[in-house]
Amino acid sequence: MELTIAELFKVIIIGIVEGVTEWLPISSTGHMILVDELITLQVSQKFKDMLLVVIQLGAILSVVAMNFTRLNPWADGKSRHEKNRTIILWYKVIVATMPAGVIGLLFDEYVEEHFMTAAVVAVTLIVYGVLFILVENYNKRRKPCVTSLELLDYKTAILIGCFQVLALIPGTSRSGATILGGMLCGVSRMVVTEFTFFLAIPVMFGASILKLLKFGVSYSVAEFVILFVGMVVAFIVSVLSIKCLLKYIRNNDFKAFGYYRIILGVAVLFCLVL
Repeated sequence: MELTIAELFKVIIIGIVEGVTEWLPISSTGHMILVDELITLQVSQKFKDMLLVVIQLGAILSVVAMNFTRLNPWADGKSRHEKNRTIILWYKVIVATMPAGVIGLLFDEYVEEHFMTAAVVAVTLIVYGVLFILVENYNKRRKPCVTSLELLDYKTAILIGCFQVLALIPGTSRSGATILGGMLCGVSRMVVTEFTFFLAIPVMFGASILKLLKFGVSYSVAEFVILFVGMVVAFIVSVLSIKCLLKYIRNNDFKAFGYYRIILGVAVLFCLVL
């Protein structure tokens, strides 16, 4: 392929969209499908699939970089209690990963073949947008019983992992599904959001590695440049998105994201009808 300013600009836009939507409960896959309808990269479908994997990898590396000491049980300066607490957190993450890992391996190709459409994205955006508003209204009448990661037990972790399975349908949002599930289970917004970030590490790393093995790494210099730019942009934007989201939910609920999903979903359906 030819490396042009236009193609680099398109990749930067895709990287920005991935970096923002991967961590907000508004569906990164859904937005990527919609962006693909608007921006046409002059590349093969195989390379486009590889690009999406690489920018997703850039997004997940941001979580690892931001929480490296916290997630590293052998980090210098940690007491034995802190090391054990970190290891237990990883056990919970692994347990919660299993439902989506198993179902994903079984049905990933089927979902890609039958559900990767703008219509499906529009419907799921609206449905889960409504659910966010309903769950937030429901939670006004009760207080969360899980207010720290240490209080998050294995049963709740598995339930959150089961909700993550719903994210196989484009437009659902992996973070959206797990955040909704966690709040219904009595987990506070901050705790379930942080757990969702950590839960993404094995899920997205695993999916990325499988697809990297599938697509291979034999590319031209121009193609490597595009992959690198996309990954770096997704990494930087993800760092900013995560910081903004954590700051936002300290004093706000998720209703705004619900309204955004509904408006976007209706707009997409309107465009499809026209």
